[in-house]
Amino acid sequence: MVNDKMLRIAVQSKGRLFEDTMALFAEAGIKVSSSKRTLLVQSSNFPVEILYLRDDDIPQSVASGVADLGIVGQNEFEERAEDAEVVRPLGFSKCRLSLAVPKGSGYYGLKWFEGKKIATSYPAILRRFMQENHIAADIHVITGSVEISPGIGLADAIFDIVSSGSTLVSNNLVEVETVMQSEAILIANKNLDDEKRKVLDELLFRIEAVKAAEDKKYVLMNVPTDRLKDIVAVLPGVKSPTVMPLATEGWSSVHTVIEEKRFWEIIRELKQLGAEGILVVPIEKMIP
Repeated sequence: MVNDKMLRIAVQSKGRLFEDTMALFAEAGIKVSSSKRTLLVQSSNFPVEILYLRDDDIPQSVASGVADLGIVGQNEFEERAEDAEVVRPLGFSKCRLSLAVPKGSGYYGLKWFEGKKIATSYPAILRRFMQENHIAADIHVITGSVEISPGIGLADAIFDIVSSGSTLVSNNLVEVETVMQSEAILIANKNLDDEKRKVLDELLFRIEAVKAAEDKKYVLMNVPTDRLKDIVAVLPGVKSPTVMPLATEGWSSVHTVIEEKRFWEIIRELKQLGAEGILVVPIEKMIP
């Protein structure tokens, strides 16, 4: 039975998703043991307990109430089609589900798959995609190393997870169609009581603070006061930047937040406008 006083969260027991989930808990200040010998672990400082499972068991465990929440790949959730609530995407463990064919196959479009045998561990998603595109293909279900199937004559093509694409290259395959993008998502049982909803709200508050800080930098700089208006105009901060006068007459200190993807572009503009002594600090949390 699930403990009435805390949330039970089903988490993948190994792999990249496990590592990313543990990192999220740590950033959110939730202390959890990642011991592989224990199936169920209670946090020492937050009302949650972690249930370590196989990724494909997580959607059912949440839908049935064995767990209150789950962190699982969107691909697994859609494949299992269990009746659970998607709370929010988490932005990590990103990948895609794609169709790939052997190099030199003369691929010319989706109709190439008509009558072909496709090996996959995601038959439900693939079947829906083929039906939507009116293609009759032979779907061959495999658990394990799907990518070797064409090489040993078991299939004409594959439908599988792709991250970097290096596995496809090493098996002489080329990605030809992306069917869906996937990332880790937080899912919940639809029948959580009010007490557990309160704990979930606190968990989401912490997650939002962690996610808001991602890919952002806190920037402090000294600027000529007579150039303040021009400098503020190029700053895409969360709100208006903080401006404080310096002891040196004619100079001010400006504090703001900049997204990392635009960082170098903006810093170059600031330097051209006379900003000096630019200090860049990583942000751990941002509380809305």
